[in-house]
Amino acid sequence: MTRRQEITRARRWVVKIGSALLTNDGKGLNYAGISHWAEQMAQLRQRGIELVLVSSGAVAAGMTRLGWRERPTEIHRLQAAAAVGQMGLIQTYEAEFARFDLQTAQVLLDHDDLSSRERYLNARSTLTTLLELGVVPVVNENDTVVTDEIRFGDNDTLGALVANLVDADVLVILTDQDGMYSADPRSNPDATLISEVAAADKTLDAMAGDGGSLGRGGMITKVRAARVAARSGADTLIVGGRQDSVLTRLADGDNLGTYLWADQQPQAARKRWIAGHLQTRGTLVLDDGAVKVLTEKGKSLLPVGVKAARGEFTRGELVVCVDSSGREVARGLINYHAFEAAKIIGQPSAHIGELLGYRGDEELIHRDNLVVTI
Repeated sequence: MTRRQEITRARRWVVKIGSALLTNDGKGLNYAGISHWAEQMAQLRQRGIELVLVSSGAVAAGMTRLGWRERPTEIHRLQAAAAVGQMGLIQTYEAEFARFDLQTAQVLLDHDDLSSRERYLNARSTLTTLLELGVVPVVNENDTVVTDEIRFGDNDTLGALVANLVDADVLVILTDQDGMYSADPRSNPDATLISEVAAADKTLDAMAGDGGSLGRGGMITKVRAARVAARSGADTLIVGGRQDSVLTRLADGDNLGTYLWADQQPQAARKRWIAGHLQTRGTLVLDDGAVKVLTEKGKSLLPVGVKAARGEFTRGELVVCVDSSGREVARGLINYHAFEAAKIIGQPSAHIGELLGYRGDEELIHRDNLVVTI
């Protein structure tokens, strides 16, 4: 079996569909396309494959409903377009999947949901429960209220983060191109389709281009998404969504699109995700003993080894661990709020119950949620 044919054994897929496909390049919702993709996904479900659908198109669909020809720049108009477009988008998905007796569920996420450990675990539990029930979750950014996501987000990245969230085997990005080319095929007739390469391959960066007027993601965001997905061991396929029976053909092992394979194991991948994705919320200053325990023995961080806690963080958020000179040693997801950490640092774990009034975790950061960065 070749590396690409691994997809034939994948049992959990995340499928992301781009705005250009969903809106017929801005002409309105692509009802025929959505019907075709829903039928294919129903066939995959019959094969026992679990599916999460990450859908773009809310803003673009709203623009066509409102008669707008150009994507607005004002945040409130983008939010209005998203609110209008989301209604038609979800109604269409529900109707199409219902033809095959499949239930759907709308899930709106933003990056804060995936940055907070508590909300991350809640989102993970909800999605995995839906999959266990045979439901197809339809995930989108919460564009209507989250201004940063409309201004800076893209659903390629969201698809990759969802792949991390549900431990997907593969991320399939359906786009308006047949795959990723060595150059932009719209302007370079000599461009060739890239069939297979490691997601981490740095030569991909120079080949990627920008997005169009409707969507926010070009090929560069798809390459970055593949690298995010690879952190949890998921492979990525970038493939033309207009090709006939594209999803079922992929499941059969057909050589379609561009296959970006993950070159790392899931456990290491999860720690790389912790290290590279989340914004840090605070800093812990460690004593020399704690630095040695973390870097040489791979242990959890206990309160007794911390000399100071800085910043305003809550349970599950990312903090940086530094030595006495301020050099970063590690980073991880902390088990306590900042005000609680301030009470227990420097103290043995056996005293946590007395100091806080309840018995919490023995570790400030468990080793499974901690990455050494030196």
